[in-house]
Amino acid sequence: MPNYRASGGGGLTTESGGMLDSFLIGLAVLALLSIVFEEVIHINKAKTTLFFGCMSWLILFMSAATGEEQKLIHHQLDENLLEIATLWLFLMSTMTFVAYLNAKGMIQSFVQRLFPSQLTMRKLMFLVAIFALVLSAICDNVTATLVSLGLVQSFNLDGKTRLKMAALVVFAVNSGGVALITGDVTTLMIFLAGHVEMSQLLTLVLPSAVSVVVLAIMFCWGMKGEVSTEVVERQFTYVDIAIAVIFFATIICTMLFNVLFGVPPVLTFLSGLSVMFLVGRTVKTDKEQTKILEYIRQIEYDTLLFFLGILLLVGMLKEIGVLASVAQLYADFDPRYSNFVAGAASALLDNVPLTAALLKASPELLTPDWLALTYAVGVGGSLLAIGSAAGIIVMSKIKEMTFVSYLRYTPALLVAYTVGYVWTLLMANALYG
Repeated sequence: MPNYRASGGGGLTTESGGMLDSFLIGLAVLALLSIVFEEVIHINKAKTTLFFGCMSWLILFMSAATGEEQKLIHHQLDENLLEIATLWLFLMSTMTFVAYLNAKGMIQSFVQRLFPSQLTMRKLMFLVAIFALVLSAICDNVTATLVSLGLVQSFNLDGKTRLKMAALVVFAVNSGGVALITGDVTTLMIFLAGHVEMSQLLTLVLPSAVSVVVLAIMFCWGMKGEVSTEVVERQFTYVDIAIAVIFFATIICTMLFNVLFGVPPVLTFLSGLSVMFLVGRTVKTDKEQTKILEYIRQIEYDTLLFFLGILLLVGMLKEIGVLASVAQLYADFDPRYSNFVAGAASALLDNVPLTAALLKASPELLTPDWLALTYAVGVGGSLLAIGSAAGIIVMSKIKEMTFVSYLRYTPALLVAYTVGYVWTLLMANALYG
């Protein structure tokens, strides 16, 4: 078996012509195909991606010829598992809150107060777009996606319209956070590297909003009729209200603690979850106390397993130097075009390690190009269902949404992404060029 050594790009590479690298890339392609043809092979995508993700790392270990090489791979696996565990815990805590609020009908009640009970399909499309865009600028993408989907599902929509709304939510959520360091990890990474200033990032607000509106207009084309939501009168207990307050307070504290004290979002959300359970202990009956704790088991673990499989595969690609190769290729072209392609590539390769690889390559870019890259890697993942956390959550929550069914919206998503990217370049060059 070929020996592994540390590569110049920070990952692992083989000394014997890259045959193993090609095999591992082939496994990643097979994983993608298993997602694409899920409805044909009738095997849940969470199971296939987890299988291929685990197999790829097992092969990496078995390909190491010495103890030192095994230690190196073990270290890289530990780093990847730490990132995955952080995301898992964050998802688990967020989804538990949303599961409780959904079960109690609080999200539906909130929607009924915020939106008219009956409105035109076109108006709903724009309201959903604005809601998801603004919410994702305030809180994290996972929470914004879950709450926005709760809004969509509270209306009586046919399957095709629900899919359109879900695709719009993915794009709007990914667009909402690119102008704020608290809204998107890749934005924060580029900011911390010293390539853009806070005031310069605010330039991205308008292009992001315009691209979302453009997508909503395209989705509204030919759409007629009205839609309504079922009016349900519910009585909420003091515990329900307290947990809703804890949820929104946790969102606000997540942003504040991260900016002021550098507290990781996962720690704040887990703290909020612990407060939720403590408040649940104030309920008088043991049955209701148990029920509150059971909401953590209502989480669809297929979503978490799917994330695990995808991130294991992306981690493997990073460690064999694929992302470093992409970064080197990026430097060979005009940044105006390579930024656009890098954003589209983030729909296949997770945008965080891709951005890290691009930053490590230290390209010589002007401020307008850095802003264009920030927009691209933040929004480009919307082009495919597996390209962002929002897309993966939508695939798990909307039963009609599959990789293939999402593809029908890719042309419109590409147009909206291009509009936002070109607008970013024009504004950035006018202001900072």
